[in-house]
Amino acid sequence: MQKHHGFTLIEILLVLVLLSLTAVAVIATLPTSQKDLSKQYAQSFFQRLQLLNEEAVLSGKDFGVRVDDAKSTYALLSLTQDGWQPLELKQIPSETKLEDDIALQLDLGGGAWDDDDRLFEPGSLFDEDMFAEEESEEKKVKPPQVFIFSSAELTPFILSFFPQNEDAFNDGWRVIGKETGEILLLAPGEEVEDGTNAPF
Repeated sequence: MQKHHGFTLIEILLVLVLLSLTAVAVIATLPTSQKDLSKQYAQSFFQRLQLLNEEAVLSGKDFGVRVDDAKSTYALLSLTQDGWQPLELKQIPSETKLEDDIALQLDLGGGAWDDDDRLFEPGSLFDEDMFAEEESEEKKVKPPQVFIFSSAELTPFILSFFPQNEDAFNDGWRVIGKETGEILLLAPGEEVEDGTNAPF
């Protein structure tokens, strides 16, 4: 009887199975498309907002979110004696800039800020350019559009994360905040449980 040195077919198949499982695990953690990135950004914002909501209730402080659609950024703020300041929490960055191919869209609740409902023309009462010199000296932080109060209430809103040049509802992930403090994360095309798409 001669002994043959080498690998058996079962050993080779076992190694191939382990390599394929490792490859699948690595590939699954990488964002493969803009839609995956939108989902990651939305989930991250959703978790941060929940954390801020809990922190507001526990600490008795008020927080806010300032969204800049044009620059695809959002900033988390806290209310201090000196006014609104960038949030200083170790686990949460104060400002987040999205990648160039991901867009943001903020809709405030109830249409309260629609142009049709304004009593005055924008800029008619307060002209930002008039105070540009004073602001440049102090470099004031702009106030938030979404308020997170220590009473567990927040400004009703929808913040959509979606690929550039695509539809915010059908292609984007949406974080919805209700006045009651409830925060929802909806997948593309998903509606609120009550069957309507008006969460406010």
